[in-house]
Amino acid sequence: MAAETAPVTSYGSDLILARLQGLHPKTIDLSLGRIERLLAQLGHPERQLAPVVHIAGTNGKGSVLAMLDAMLGAAGHRVQRYISPHLVRFDERFLFDGRPIEEPELADVLDLCERVNRGAPITEFEIITAAAFVAFARRPADALLLETGLGGRLDATNVIERPRLTVLAPIALDHQAFLGERLEQIAFEKAGILKPGVAGIVGPQPPEALAVIEARAAEIEAPLTVHGRDWQAWRAGDRLQVQVRGRRLDLPLPALAGCHQIDNAGLAVAGALALGPLAPGPEAIATGLRKVHWPARLQLLASGPLADLLPGDWQLWLDGGHNPAAGQALAASLNGADAGQRPLHLIVGMLNTKDETGFLRPLAPLARSITTVPVPDEPASRDPVEAAQLASGFGLPAKPAGDVESALCAIVGAEPAPSRVLICGSLYLAGHVLRGNG
Repeated sequence: MAAETAPVTSYGSDLILARLQGLHPKTIDLSLGRIERLLAQLGHPERQLAPVVHIAGTNGKGSVLAMLDAMLGAAGHRVQRYISPHLVRFDERFLFDGRPIEEPELADVLDLCERVNRGAPITEFEIITAAAFVAFARRPADALLLETGLGGRLDATNVIERPRLTVLAPIALDHQAFLGERLEQIAFEKAGILKPGVAGIVGPQPPEALAVIEARAAEIEAPLTVHGRDWQAWRAGDRLQVQVRGRRLDLPLPALAGCHQIDNAGLAVAGALALGPLAPGPEAIATGLRKVHWPARLQLLASGPLADLLPGDWQLWLDGGHNPAAGQALAASLNGADAGQRPLHLIVGMLNTKDETGFLRPLAPLARSITTVPVPDEPASRDPVEAAQLASGFGLPAKPAGDVESALCAIVGAEPAPSRVLICGSLYLAGHVLRGNG
């Protein structure tokens, strides 16, 4: 690490972050040059980290990370975690054994990176990632679970030269403006986290994405453990069965709701077993699956101000999924055992950069109505009137509302039967809901 240390600032991390947003004209500008320069000036904290598990993918990477964290924690390991974006509080991005970084330390590392950077062009995510590496390098740990921000090959997290393990969650169409319009192009970017000689665990993939991943792995000689060939997971009654290279584990179902979490759990188990001396035993794996918590992923909101707006026999669900593949996974989960017991009403808020039609297409046949809302405090929020017009193309009653509260009240007023309400379409909307619902 660099010898220079930063005093704790009196104005806090929020003001530092506000200044950092002005250091680069683009919010997203995929490149490694700027962060590599800053990390060199900081004394290369990225080379002083605990063993890194680097995770990329379009859908499910956060759930896989949360399960791995719970498993490693249950095994007694000290675990650091870096995620983005945050849902409720910025400090959620930096976790130490499940606890967010404290404000004085956060302000300290951000201030240090700002001063060392000396106003040079750098994106907000890049300088935040550098600050995370500084914070993590200061504390001993057994593992760092590192989630990519966008893509992989040119993502700021991809400065780790030799992680302990790489994990590729399912890849689908999303962020095409930055990663490419075709699935093969997106897979190429995600596969950029693979490293020579470093084991890679691959989740369920479309054939065209898997072909790109395997070609990249062969090119750099990265050994892969691939879903369907080397590992598989399935539900058997109220148990989870995972088989990895001939070894079969009988485990509890993951605490995270949704049928898509079966494969996510299997991917986490396959990753955990590949960690060598860090690998948790079957009991710790089972404990991690039972105790894992990951908000806004098909989360039942059983209490709070928003839940209180609904009659007692209704259900309020929340999910941050926002692309067509997420819509398909949600539809498969919502079309489960109790699908016929309660009508489904959707409250949808999306960014105008997302494929609203593709997201809603698998969900619309299950729903009785769609209410569109803005995503608060997001300039790229899709206008609810425009969104309702798009949603009406599915032949459902679709109308705009000013906010989630108004949408809930309107649904309750129009629906006599006990129902399910799903708030979905954006992680940013999900974070707003969690803040408002306590």
